[in-house]
Amino acid sequence: MKKSVIILGGGVAGMSAAHELIEKGFQVTVYERQEHLPGGKARSIPLPEFTQGNNKDLSGEHGFRFFPGFYRHLIDTMKRTPSGDGTQKSTADNLIEAPIMMLARAGKKPIQMPSGFPNSLADLRLIVEALHADTGLEEGESKVILGKIWQLMTSSKRRRSEEYEQIGWWDYCEADKYSPAYRELFVDGLTRTLVAAKAKKANTFTNGNILMQMIFGFGKPHEISDRILDGPTNEKWLYPWLDYLKKQGVDYHFKTTVVSVKTRGKEIAGVEILENGDLQTKTADYYLCALPVERAAKVLATPELIHLDGRLANLKKLSSQVAWMNGIQYFLKEDVKINAGHIILADSPWALTVISQAQFWADYRWEEYGDSEVNGVLSIDVSDWDAPGVVFGKPAKDCTVKEVILEVWTQMKQNFNVEEELLQDDNVAYVYIDEAIIFDKSFFKEGPSSNPKLNKPAKYGSSLVTENDEPLLVNEVGSWSLRPESYTAIPNLFLASDYVRSVTNLATMEAANETARRAVNGIIAQSGERVPLCSLWEFKEPTWLLYYKWLDEKRYKQGLKWGKPRIKWYALPASWLLRLLGKHKYL
Repeated sequence: MKKSVIILGGGVAGMSAAHELIEKGFQVTVYERQEHLPGGKARSIPLPEFTQGNNKDLSGEHGFRFFPGFYRHLIDTMKRTPSGDGTQKSTADNLIEAPIMMLARAGKKPIQMPSGFPNSLADLRLIVEALHADTGLEEGESKVILGKIWQLMTSSKRRRSEEYEQIGWWDYCEADKYSPAYRELFVDGLTRTLVAAKAKKANTFTNGNILMQMIFGFGKPHEISDRILDGPTNEKWLYPWLDYLKKQGVDYHFKTTVVSVKTRGKEIAGVEILENGDLQTKTADYYLCALPVERAAKVLATPELIHLDGRLANLKKLSSQVAWMNGIQYFLKEDVKINAGHIILADSPWALTVISQAQFWADYRWEEYGDSEVNGVLSIDVSDWDAPGVVFGKPAKDCTVKEVILEVWTQMKQNFNVEEELLQDDNVAYVYIDEAIIFDKSFFKEGPSSNPKLNKPAKYGSSLVTENDEPLLVNEVGSWSLRPESYTAIPNLFLASDYVRSVTNLATMEAANETARRAVNGIIAQSGERVPLCSLWEFKEPTWLLYYKWLDEKRYKQGLKWGKPRIKWYALPASWLLRLLGKHKYL
């Protein structure tokens, strides 16, 4: 008889766990709170209010999807998920390169760079132009940036995980010592690309590792460093994935609420699930909690469970270490490309990141969606809801919905309408702010809106606003000690979510997938089933750095701080020798 597993939560972690378990012969049931949309924060949201006749719904997003080159766990799962279009393609085949990244600044010419290894003369030209661009950095600050990166690259694994985890990114970069441009381009500019990481809160272990993966990816000729889906997330990934899971036998329940977790002795006896107004206790051999930390804390950090595993008490502390990155989409009558990839608005007060998506959706027939008048969309992530804006002088959390829309639009115009008027008010058809609030172009009119929704305070943004129920974890200084493993002291309870310890170590879809694999491996080991374990990958780093990391490990063991190593001609052969000796596992 098949061993049974109940998965709480149908986001990326829950779906990833279901995928691995069902393929390995387990009986799988998933309980998800959304009414009909899979994928959690990764989902797109159908917008029927725009639809006329028999057209399909346009899609809003919690935030645009980003699949960097160092993602391996998630991409492996996507490769094993049929695309559902009747071909032999997988959902991974729906990923497309976003080849150019842009750094935009108010009133200044933007800086463009290839997002990966330069593969053409045009890429090389962009690099040369970027090197000669007016960055605003003061004399010597470029050298400081390179020095900080070199320190990260040559620090041993133990120093990073133990020492740098206790140092904030802001402090590591010595941000207060240098110019505003240094902070905008390097200190804050980096963290804006790392989901909702905040420079003054995020630790250097997390930020440093991800920065290095991005840099190492840039040096790999055959690796695409920046990928996005070639259409809306649900259509190109989540719906085919859900369909595959159901066909394989996953019992997937929408519109359910996890009320409580019950114990018997030292194990989980069942979970109380509210479904269609009926409260029932569901039982299985194993239970996998794939809820985000703020929800997991409510059902797992209870006296009953903490008595069995004291580390679950830490979930309450972790649930407060969250920040917000919420999406806004401006649907346009005529498409505006701006840049062939992601755009960081380096000095925008609300930490905006933008992408013009229509250019990547080659097979998307806009005339078949909405009211047939939309031909493009700018998708924006707003990462700072606490800084004052440029129009109303208020942080986003204190603005009305109309003010949020006007503020974000104005900040974009300051960055994009430098050499020509790319963004024009009369080109906006509709605006969507995260979950289910939609506005037409009347919001540009002066004065209070006739639509009462526009005049209400925006219920998005700051973690201080209780209505925001989908925050993202920030790896704050010292948070690693609070984070649990995928297994617990309760033998039939396992955890999968981005707050769980992982190599990825960042609130991302990749971390969700990796922790799901770790949890499934725990279930396999506990069950005694003779099936293969899930594949797991470490971050890749160049072999030639091993010699320098070996030197630093010796210093770290002696209680010495990092010292800038001299470049040696024999560093490469020494690194290869260290690799042959197996030292790369520890350095």
